[in-house]
Amino acid sequence: MIDECLAVEFRVQNDDCPLAAATRATGIEVDAKPPQRRSDGYDLLQFTAVQSEELVETLDADDRLLYLHVSRTDGRYRYRCLSKHPCVVHELIDGGLIIETLRYRDGAATITGAVVGRDVLKGVMAAAGETVGVRLERVYPLEAEARESPGHRWDLTPAQEECIRTAVAMGYFAIPRETSSEAVADELDISKSAFLERLRRGEAALFGQLFG
Repeated sequence: MIDECLAVEFRVQNDDCPLAAATRATGIEVDAKPPQRRSDGYDLLQFTAVQSEELVETLDADDRLLYLHVSRTDGRYRYRCLSKHPCVVHELIDGGLIIETLRYRDGAATITGAVVGRDVLKGVMAAAGETVGVRLERVYPLEAEARESPGHRWDLTPAQEECIRTAVAMGYFAIPRETSSEAVADELDISKSAFLERLRRGEAALFGQLFG
């Protein structure tokens, strides 16, 4: 039995996959599920982003994507499509990485997940070493994450936890308020609307568990 599970975070740069290219062209941040490899060789991509016709048009113009479908719910666009382009993420998955979050911003991807044991981590690192632009950012025991991370305890996404942490540190919740939503958004390097949406979603998750 494996008695150690490690949390890891990778950053992927210089990837020319469709989602990386689209976020580089539009500046829109995309939250994606791990790509699903099909028997016909295509990848099924599923992802969400803030409402943006520019992103829709950019993806629709990419001839590597097929059957793009877009639905609009709760102020976000949900996308599904097939991709002809092999995704770098598959190299890490095949090496043994269990992906939890996959986020594209400005042409780069941040991947968080877990590996079961250090031997599996070595396999993932070997796969990353053969892939251009993949760098290990963090690795630590998953048990430490469970003890230390409020996001894990309260079922927040990493982006929501970062948003709330930064807002608290900058005095956004102080009375009187010590900073503005624009300033917190700048610190996070996102738009004001993205900050406010993450904040509302994070608050909804917290309050729903406290009072639901």
